Amino acid sequence: MALHVVLVEPEIPPNTGNISRTCAATGCVLHLVKPLGFSIDDRTLKRAGLDYWPYVTVEVHESFDEFLEKYKGRRMWLSTTKGQQLYTDVKYQDEDMILFGKETAGLPRPFIAAHQEQAIRIPMSADTRLRSFNLSNSVAIVLFEALRQLGFPELE
Repeated sequence: MALHVVLVEPEIPPNTGNISRTCAATGCVLHLVKPLGFSIDDRTLKRAGLDYWPYVTVEVHESFDEFLEKYKGRRMWLSTTKGQQLYTDVKYQDEDMILFGKETAGLPRPFIAAHQEQAIRIPMSADTRLRSFNLSNSVAIVLFEALRQLGFPELE
């Protein structure tokens, strides 16, 4: 049993490092979709992930199109400030993929528009609605709701 965290074109090494640590601690698969704003050998990335890299299942994809082709037919949830439904309103299943866009722009807008029924959001103050939570915080918030719904599989 595993959930999949998909980072589409992540830009900030410490965010990806923190997310890799979260994936290691929860047994989730981490997908990195190029182009990346850093090298996965980046010292800052490894420092943020500490010694967790060996315990993370990571798949690197050359492009978003390649990722979508490989996982065509899989259930995907698009985490975005443009989502109409709350992340707590969906019923997560084993092997679901939760997609997060790059820090400065999010997921591609045409992709969100074409898959609005899969777009989820974290509620925020109206004063900050034009911005978003930090990427690593957003991943943790959504991922732990999905894990909670699934009964925290294989976690103590």
